[in-house]
Amino acid sequence: MSTFKIDGSLFKQMIINGAVNLENNADRIDQLNVFPVPDGDTGTNMKLTFNSGAKEIANLDSNSVSEIAKKLSRGLLMGARGNSGVILSQLFRGFAMGVEGYDIIDTVIFAKALKRGVETAYKAVMKPVEGTILTVSRESAEEANLIAKPELSFEELMSRLVQEAKRSLSRTPNLLPVLKEVGVVDSGGAGLVVLYEGFEKAILGEKLTLDVSKQRTTESAQAAFKTEEILYAYCTEFILQLDKEKTRVNPFTEQRLSNYLLSIGDSLVVVQDDDIVKVHVHTNEPGNALNFAQKYGEFIKLKIENMKEQHSTIVNETHFTESVKEVEKEKKEYGIIAVCSGEGLANIFKEMGCDYIISGGQTMNPSTEDFIQAIKAVNAKNVIILPNNSNIIMAANQAASVTEGVEVRVVPTKTLPQGYSSLLIFNPTVDVETNYQAMLAQMKEVKSGQVTYAVRDTQYNGLKINKNDYMGIYEKHIVTSNPSRLETTLKLLDEIIDEDTEIVTIFYGEDVDETEVEKISEYIDENYKDVELEILEGNQPVYSYIIAVE
Repeated sequence: MSTFKIDGSLFKQMIINGAVNLENNADRIDQLNVFPVPDGDTGTNMKLTFNSGAKEIANLDSNSVSEIAKKLSRGLLMGARGNSGVILSQLFRGFAMGVEGYDIIDTVIFAKALKRGVETAYKAVMKPVEGTILTVSRESAEEANLIAKPELSFEELMSRLVQEAKRSLSRTPNLLPVLKEVGVVDSGGAGLVVLYEGFEKAILGEKLTLDVSKQRTTESAQAAFKTEEILYAYCTEFILQLDKEKTRVNPFTEQRLSNYLLSIGDSLVVVQDDDIVKVHVHTNEPGNALNFAQKYGEFIKLKIENMKEQHSTIVNETHFTESVKEVEKEKKEYGIIAVCSGEGLANIFKEMGCDYIISGGQTMNPSTEDFIQAIKAVNAKNVIILPNNSNIIMAANQAASVTEGVEVRVVPTKTLPQGYSSLLIFNPTVDVETNYQAMLAQMKEVKSGQVTYAVRDTQYNGLKINKNDYMGIYEKHIVTSNPSRLETTLKLLDEIIDEDTEIVTIFYGEDVDETEVEKISEYIDENYKDVELEILEGNQPVYSYIIAVE
């Protein structure tokens, strides 16, 4: 029996199937790297993004396609991670606009909504690149609109949509030469094909099974309670890094913090490890809890969940997370947020004036919601964000666009050296526009280098690269490869340093020993006598060395 119209129930199953199919194929999509750098996170980002949307609609009591699409769009927005995740969220934001007001849709409305999604996604990307998920979404939507008519079944429409998406994906290497050189198709486009295949299976009556164990959380026992029995609504968790100056004025003890939190809540856990304090508490006054804790330090991580709103979703092993309005307090003039990975890098950025560090980077992209929470946590009139990775900029921009009452500027730093250098010239005594323009100009003056290892054999611009070789990456290009990490690093330095170089800053990673660092220092001293060298312990994963040259 053919399907000519979709109601909310079937549309919801399409979303769930799509999420499961992404979950099942995320690792394969992650393998589709443009470069042999261990940054394969497109599948993971798309999976996490779409899971966020699927969780949002899992227990929505509605049979309206319009209402479900709107809820899905909100969930994708809040959970969007990486460029692929942000683009995916925009595709379904536009789709939701296209089905607005429709409880039931036919193939014509569905196809037009896909086209609306493509238009929305293209507008969200400042410089759209063909040969990516954008191309696959556009060309498959064009095919759908070409054949859609009221008497066309969804079985036929989805079959043609998936076929064209696959053909479009196969053509991506012809549009992006770097894909052809390495011998892969676009990973974001591959993720969209997988998603559409999940949709098609739902139309054909196949329900993909969710792995419930992956959805469970430690709070799932709350499902045994009735909503009205929840005394304290907000599950509040944070990790606090104690500040020496603050604790000198207000001496910190676990008991003092515990006494206050118990006066406004229950289910309290306070664990201190040196200068790090992890707190979990249920309270109706999360803002007061955060204000009190901030007397002793700064937040590393922060999460607030409304347990009453969560209750129905917890029963079905999903989460519904929403932002919570904090108790109003006087805002400071500036707040600076930076993204980095590694305790050493986090400490360096904090010492330079960062108020909030979001842990993340090449293989762990923060979501839009992570940025929104960080913006709220710094509690400032003006917020400057340093993404420090090209794959994170869109999520940061999206958070800035939906934040009200705060002037948020995203300095589009694509590398950690750019973020480090731009932060050096931040001036808290001038206005935000002056700071933004100065930091924007400064980041363009920095040359960035990175040393990491190859995850497979390949060739790049005629350079043969063997698996487990160390690669020297100058900006976006691999310029050297060698089994020796030291040799790779020295050759990379020779590529980046020129007669105009004045300062070289090297952040060394968690896998580097001091003997090797000393050899690098000696090499620069001997060969580049006029260059000022600074070596900092970054403890970052993935990259053995991150190099800033000015």
